[in-house]
Amino acid sequence: MAPRRRVCFMLKVKPDRVEEYRLRHAAVWPEMLDALRETGWHNYSLFLRPDGLLTGYFETDDLDAALAGMADKEVNRRWQAEMAPFFEGLSGQPDEGITPLAELFHLD
Repeated sequence: MAPRRRVCFMLKVKPDRVEEYRLRHAAVWPEMLDALRETGWHNYSLFLRPDGLLTGYFETDDLDAALAGMADKEVNRRWQAEMAPFFEGLSGQPDEGITPLAELFHLD
């Protein structure tokens, strides 16, 4: 079996919304967590600097399928609509702003 792909991305939370963003992620809806698991998101983490720089990391067997699977979930559409006002520089929903960074090094 091929190893899961590691995906890292960055977004920018508006500085005046950082604390509320933290609070929202302290209580992610259970059905949203279920949807992520069902669509192949594994080992998903978000890291947030005080200035709003957000780094996300997850592993998946198929990135396109994981993104498409979430796009089809009604709970994800609701979550993305609620999260969109938190971000700077996005023209669509936050999950549409996931641009994977190139992996340069990995210590196994």
